Amino acid sequence: MKIKTYVLGPVMTNCYFAINEDTKETIIIDPADKAEVLIQNINREGLKPVAIFLTHGHFDHILAVSEIVERFQIPIYASEEEKELLETPSMNLSVSLGKNIALTPTDLLNDKDVIKLAGAEITVIHTPGHTSGGVCYLFKENKFLFSGDTLFEGTVGRADLPTGNLNTLLDSLNRKLMTLPDDITVFPGHGESTTIGHERNTNPYVS
Repeated sequence: MKIKTYVLGPVMTNCYFAINEDTKETIIIDPADKAEVLIQNINREGLKPVAIFLTHGHFDHILAVSEIVERFQIPIYASEEEKELLETPSMNLSVSLGKNIALTPTDLLNDKDVIKLAGAEITVIHTPGHTSGGVCYLFKENKFLFSGDTLFEGTVGRADLPTGNLNTLLDSLNRKLMTLPDDITVFPGHGESTTIGHERNTNPYVS
């Protein structure tokens, strides 16, 4: 599995392509913005999108979703507990850009669900706190974790936006993510990649 990163949108959000190098099947994680750029890259590289995975529903992670779905007719996976936020522009903060983005996921997820796509087995980890329906996606065999805005290098996401709660976020970090092996590479929603081991040893929010 190959990972390609695109930094997109007004707050430099990471969009990831998880690509099966044999089949070109591709999972798109958090298509943040610039749908035309993402579509051009998909076509140029002969990729075959099979799904969109959303870590959570804030505007900066979803701006390109509708255009990509329209172009490739692929499903949207998101937490069941994020449905209201995704469908409500005032909650997903798209109104702050003068937009009214309302998305309805096609596949609703719960904690510990397992998805088999693109030759990979992906475990859903519900990590509320940044939002109530935030999730991380663990590609266990590949040792990848897509952490959204739950965990960044050296810090965690903010918890003062709709449905956020700092105590819940720290609980998600310490009781769920810090139980993972040290050699898991973490691909966050913003900033550089890191590892669980590095964060366990250096992140001030880890207890």
